[in-house]
Amino acid sequence: MSSPAEFYKSLPPISKAYGTACLLFTTASQLGLCHPADIALLYELVFSNYQVWRLITNFFFLGKFSINFGIRLLMIARYGVQLESGPFQRRTADFLWMMIFGALTLLALSAIPFFRSPFLGVSLVFMLLYVWSREFPTANINIYGLVTLKAFYLPWAMLGLDVIFGSPIMPDLLGIIAGHLYYFLTVLHPLATGKNLLKTPMWVHKLVMRWRIGAPTAIPAQPDNSGATFRGRSYRVGATAYPAQPDRGSGAATTNPVQPDNGSAVAFRGRSYRLGG
Repeated sequence: MSSPAEFYKSLPPISKAYGTACLLFTTASQLGLCHPADIALLYELVFSNYQVWRLITNFFFLGKFSINFGIRLLMIARYGVQLESGPFQRRTADFLWMMIFGALTLLALSAIPFFRSPFLGVSLVFMLLYVWSREFPTANINIYGLVTLKAFYLPWAMLGLDVIFGSPIMPDLLGIIAGHLYYFLTVLHPLATGKNLLKTPMWVHKLVMRWRIGAPTAIPAQPDNSGATFRGRSYRVGATAYPAQPDRGSGAATTNPVQPDNGSAVAFRGRSYRLGG
């Protein structure tokens, strides 16, 4: 069994960085080094006092140390890592763009008074959970050893648990909306029309290559032929490798090996493989 340091080092870069930032901000808040009000998303202060850091820092606060905080952190460690190591393997720029697009969508939604929320970290984690549930829809998930269900229904089951435990459901709903919007633009719409409306911008590819974050995605030299037929998905049940996957911004299909499930100690367990979309 690997040590905690080896396990942490083996995590993919984007999920590791985001989970670490959430842990550090929460620890700093618990120790009194910073107050949650100083990092909350308050549009009045953003525009009147130019406190633009609030547009970013609010995503790194998942609440005070509690069971809910631990569950959200485990969701990053399991579902975020499985996404980045599976469907997005060697596509760090695409995964980073997914996170950026999700954050921008949540900021736009939070500007609507009905959806106003001072912290969007839980919503961003829920967006990861929703995308994961669509990428691994037939995986069997066991919740607290009581209920077994398909991964496709996991976001709604978690939302129901939050209702039962008295937690606010608006952050969960925002995450589901942002996750479905991303999935629609990168998978459902291309499958229906053959056109990808949400390609990863060139500056994200350059950022990944410049800072050597994970594995840079090969940038296609040929312009995209929007009239070409979309190749779609092709998966084998129980196979040991991912066949061609739809282009989510890199311009080329990739072949990714299935990652073994090492999360036996995690609350939500199940085989993780892609089937359909």
